[in-house]
Amino acid sequence: MIRKILKWTGITLSVAMLAAVCTYTYMSVSMRSRMNKTYVFDQESIAIPADSAAMARGKHLVAIKGCQDCHGSDLAGKVMNDDGAIGRLVAGNLTFGKGGLPADYNASDWLAALRHGIHQDGKPLIFMPSHETTLLSQQDMAALIAYCRQIPKVDRVLPANDLGPVAVIMSYLGKMPLLSVEKIDHNKSMIARADSTEGAAQGQYLAISCSGCHRENFKGGEPLAPGFPPVPDITRSGHVGKWTKAQFITTLTSGQTPEGHVLKNEDMPWKMTAQYTRSELSSLYDYLQSIQ
Repeated sequence: MIRKILKWTGITLSVAMLAAVCTYTYMSVSMRSRMNKTYVFDQESIAIPADSAAMARGKHLVAIKGCQDCHGSDLAGKVMNDDGAIGRLVAGNLTFGKGGLPADYNASDWLAALRHGIHQDGKPLIFMPSHETTLLSQQDMAALIAYCRQIPKVDRVLPANDLGPVAVIMSYLGKMPLLSVEKIDHNKSMIARADSTEGAAQGQYLAISCSGCHRENFKGGEPLAPGFPPVPDITRSGHVGKWTKAQFITTLTSGQTPEGHVLKNEDMPWKMTAQYTRSELSSLYDYLQSIQ
């Protein structure tokens, strides 16, 4: 009797393992196919300014849009994660140094990346939040490109992305924003310029950068990846919504909540939000408070 039970237990486990291997193989093949798909969009072009005001605006956007969190303070790229579970995720070298952008990388290529989430060859960018940058105004898009095109060259050759099983499974299930090209409305036109007046309208434009983690409704939800904390609701109905504007601004510039909790920058990039102006943070608060 015991021998028969062990036999059927072994068969059941073997079948379960085979099913798991087949399922993972299917997911992996599917993800590889999606990552290697070539996209073709109408080539876009905008005038790229060279004045000091545009450069200053571009530098500010690089700071508040999280570009340096992924690509490094010099924008020459870095390995963001490298472990067996999630795998190796790499932010590319955005300079024109060795290992960086090709010499013929032009404004249209920048737009393809920022607006559509694709490389110069039409292949998808990996883990690049183009679904957020695509919503930049034309004025800000031009300023961002202008600044990035003149940053100093840095020679830094980086390894390729290499997805681990957790990244493959979560991406396949739509739990990890790996391919922004699939999330973008590619027919949506850029607005000419964003509202620069302090208030909820400006806050709504700035909040685009919060949607990647806190979701499009800013209500938060489950962790972005295994080992990460749950994402909080930052609207009026959440705990953060109970903070005063002064407490909100202090938290996003110091990394410490009114309750005394010290935020980890890798969980909540407060070092990035600390680069916002007080007027921008005030506008962001006003907008989030307008959401029930």
